[in-house]
Amino acid sequence: MTETADVVIAGAGPVGAVCALALLRAGYAPRVLEARPAAAVGSDTRTLALSHGTRLILERLGVWERLNALTPITRIHISQRGGLGTTHLDAVEVGVPALGYVLGYATLAAALAAALAEAGIDVRYGTAVERVLPGTPACVETADRHTIDARLAIIADGGRGASTPALTHDYRQAALVCEVETELPHRNLAYERFTPDGPAALLPHGQRYALVWTAPPDVAAQLANLSDEQFLDRLYRHVGGRQGRFLAATPRRIFPLTLALAAGPTLPGVVRIGNAAHTLHPVSGQGFNIGIRDAWELAAHAGDAPQDLGSRAWLRGYAAGRRSDVLGGAGFTDFLVRVFSNDLGPLRHARGLGLMALEVLPPLKAFVARRMIFGARG
Repeated sequence: MTETADVVIAGAGPVGAVCALALLRAGYAPRVLEARPAAAVGSDTRTLALSHGTRLILERLGVWERLNALTPITRIHISQRGGLGTTHLDAVEVGVPALGYVLGYATLAAALAAALAEAGIDVRYGTAVERVLPGTPACVETADRHTIDARLAIIADGGRGASTPALTHDYRQAALVCEVETELPHRNLAYERFTPDGPAALLPHGQRYALVWTAPPDVAAQLANLSDEQFLDRLYRHVGGRQGRFLAATPRRIFPLTLALAAGPTLPGVVRIGNAAHTLHPVSGQGFNIGIRDAWELAAHAGDAPQDLGSRAWLRGYAAGRRSDVLGGAGFTDFLVRVFSNDLGPLRHARGLGLMALEVLPPLKAFVARRMIFGARG
């Protein structure tokens, strides 16, 4: 059985859902195929950090007002362990209500699923995409032997589908994630602490902190297997006691960390966005927000040039428009990891001078903050 469509999206996660809603606004009727059942899409227990730029996109799509249980980040304290130099980012100084927002993946997924349903977008859960053949039209084949010919097939499956990145780098680090309760209230203050093993971030979430602790894989595994008491003591010694003692921790999970960038689209009819196109280190929280901007700008490009949708020239235009944001975000996060994840004396002092310069030069601080919020183009 074969259907035809202008646009087919593989993946109903946040990036795919945002893309579908934005395409609807641009005049298209996208079809969304999701391998997981509907219940599984909203059962993810990860925590997300949304930038203010992502908030603006969700507001325009009518999704932001559906969200609850999100926590604003109004200030960020940045420091390095074993070295001088700290800096503070403040939403007031940048002119935004918050630098970012922390919420559960399931909360965002549920709000987006409701928006898709209310908009009448055709979302087919439990429908896995077997393969996508480029062309004019592209041919999308599902695991149940269903075929859809589409002018444009968008791969937004979070990287679950097969692909060969053009550039990869193994950081030889893992991210240990959980939530921790602190002795003192967070007051919407986040921490980014650079250490020789990798950065550690504490993000306010509800009454607790969401922790992202980067370490070599063997160290992360050891930390995950400690008792709660031992783990909280290690965490206190690792990031300091600005929030008092750590009182409790939720179960800990570990994720390997790599940099992966897909090649730009060269064949007609197919494009990758979000984690299907680029996977970044979590430092500074760029990856997810870049994926949301992928979705928004792809839909805008589709609305600007509908007659060329899916052609090689159309895809090159989209890729050119996204290049500075994607490569800028990847370069920024990679730079932070490489420069800060070591204990070399000269670099430690240079880092301290850099942090102090950032603190005393408001225009430089605003420049960095706006690019964290809105991407490389600010």
